[in-house]
Amino acid sequence: MRFLPDAEQRAFAASLDALLTAAGTPVVVRDWSRGDHTSGRALWSRVAQAGVFALAVPEAYEGLGRHPVELAFAFVEFGRHAVPGPLVETITAAVLLSGADPGIAERLLPSLASGGTMATVAPEGASYALDGDAAGLRLSWAPDGIRLSPGHGPVRPSLDPARRLTPLTPGGDVVDTTTEQALVWARLATAAQALGVGLALLDRTVAYVKQRSQFGVPVGSFQAVRHRLADAKIALEFARPLVFGAALTMRPADVAAAKVAACEAAYGTARTALQLHGAIGYTAEYNLSLWLTKARALRTAWGGPQECRALVVSAAGDRRW
Repeated sequence: MRFLPDAEQRAFAASLDALLTAAGTPVVVRDWSRGDHTSGRALWSRVAQAGVFALAVPEAYEGLGRHPVELAFAFVEFGRHAVPGPLVETITAAVLLSGADPGIAERLLPSLASGGTMATVAPEGASYALDGDAAGLRLSWAPDGIRLSPGHGPVRPSLDPARRLTPLTPGGDVVDTTTEQALVWARLATAAQALGVGLALLDRTVAYVKQRSQFGVPVGSFQAVRHRLADAKIALEFARPLVFGAALTMRPADVAAAKVAACEAAYGTARTALQLHGAIGYTAEYNLSLWLTKARALRTAWGGPQECRALVVSAAGDRRW
């Protein structure tokens, strides 16, 4: 069995990396945080042209079929470049609508696949949805099922300024669909995105400690600093195979385990990055903050550590008996 990405997958990830590097995503993120979606929508269109959103849409609705492994590669790059917008939510909406009435699916899914429409989804029990002001399609978990929301309320502040939260207008038509697979895809995309965030934080911190000096030598030469960075590297590298292994199986417990590992590794790396950057790491004007806040926000998105660990333990118990 081959566990390494093939040539096409590596090329796909490399092309996204080049696209996002050329886009200058820190500027896009700051525009998005202010509510200016112009540059973000332009980037969204380029990402859609690369086929990312079509990876969760069946071919019958102008998608590329279900390809969770390739989707994981894409979301690692989104995390590495701190791409803003309801990325996970659009994928989740695509999976939800794929199991809906064919009339609804035919009307809504092609636009999601092509990038013509952004979607947001308010998770079960959540009061707010991500980027409801930018999304053209809004779904919410309701007691009677998934509902199409007709509008949204005012933007609320968030820990991550680029994750703009909005309450959705209650009501709207009910969409008859199943939700279990959609939650699995949401957690997989979040885990891959968190892995990318952690990798970016590590790369930026390694570069910084090579430049910053104390006592006439780079701080990166200090043993304590090296140990902190090594711990972060090990955590991220242990999370990586869990993420891609979960993308292969798409079992709920495997994806939950991957989400815990990736999000905890990214959060731990964020804490290390903040400490090793010193006072400059606390400033919102410094680009490191774009990844620091995202690592913290993704940790609890679509199921926090406790909820995901409980799912893993429960599945292990079921297999034992």
